[in-house]
Amino acid sequence: MGLSIFPTPSGGASYNSQPPASASSVLLDGQLVNSGSISASVTGTGAPWLLYANGAGSTTITVGSDTYTVTAGSTVGTSAYTGSKSVSVATTAIAPATFIVSTMPSAAYWQAVTYGNGYFVAVAPATTAGAYSTNGTTWTASTMPNANQWSSLTYGNGYFIAVADTNVSAYSTNGTTWTASTMPSAGTWESVSYGLIGATNYFVAVAYGTTAGAYSTNGTSWTASTMPSSSSWYGVTYGNGKFVAVALSTTAGAYSTNGTTWTASTMPSSQSWANVAYGNGYYVAVAIATTAGAYSTNGTTWTASTMPNASSWTSVTYGNGYFVAVAQSTAVGAYSPNGTTWTANTMPSAAPYKSITFGNNYFVTVGLFGASAYFNSIIPVAYGIYNGATVRA
Repeated sequence: MGLSIFPTPSGGASYNSQPPASASSVLLDGQLVNSGSISASVTGTGAPWLLYANGAGSTTITVGSDTYTVTAGSTVGTSAYTGSKSVSVATTAIAPATFIVSTMPSAAYWQAVTYGNGYFVAVAPATTAGAYSTNGTTWTASTMPNANQWSSLTYGNGYFIAVADTNVSAYSTNGTTWTASTMPSAGTWESVSYGLIGATNYFVAVAYGTTAGAYSTNGTSWTASTMPSSSSWYGVTYGNGKFVAVALSTTAGAYSTNGTTWTASTMPSSQSWANVAYGNGYYVAVAIATTAGAYSTNGTTWTASTMPNASSWTSVTYGNGYFVAVAQSTAVGAYSPNGTTWTANTMPSAAPYKSITFGNNYFVTVGLFGASAYFNSIIPVAYGIYNGATVRA
């Protein structure tokens, strides 16, 4: 029996395997590794096609206006196609159930991590230690402009932004080299986020135990703003036209539709709300040393939710259909497909994980004592599209 020779695929890596026995020729083959989908143009010769995929779940292959679902390891036949057809291959992310340990460049107290422009970037307090990674699994040391209490990071409009205590901040255009900048007042700046409102870029920061807020339209110079109460503001995020902030040891929340002025909101209970994230139409908040969580569909009114255990939940992020939260001093994290109901997952150690982010199909978390871990939400999916219905010699 002869074997088909695989041509160079239109996207992804070569799928180096034998196609189905009834395939007469290869139209397209490859792998989805660091992308959730590919698009290509495929020319049919009047024969039905055979579609194959071996992902962890189901893979959707769309030919023109026809959509086919291919379950793991199966082959699906299609109608006969003639001429050029647009084809897309997409797979859904798998649940972030088990993280894999990675190693930071030093045993610093890594406090924050973010993703942007192909880089994961992390900072640590009370040190000049910074770090960056192009894959979320291996890290390289970088140097912050001074040894301040670096507490939070964000990325937007070509800038990585870090904030710290006193009146210190920093910016980087590449995630590897940093320049010092100045906040509008001395404070314990705990969280920073980025959002695009209309045509204006906004970086927004909140501080602990004060009404002081700050915003920047360029990432390098800052202007003071005022929070609605003197609370221990600890987390801020952006989504769907609003900046949303939460605070420790209070029911105080806040939102801003312009990045400069704030309106008070109320959390569902008085907790140490440590972090907030936005995704898929939901704002989601987590708190320290409690099973209490919260979600909001508008950023102004909140509903209580329940975390899988009373861990010190420190950070939450969203990516590929899942909210994922991490905690200090426990080997348990949590994930949720909707931000309202949560399932425990497994971390590689009981390290104090302080921050989590998502980028390039990876969830990446960092923590104290050099702790870090990652989860690839797209398991490599091999796919193939073949001319079929031909008996092979």
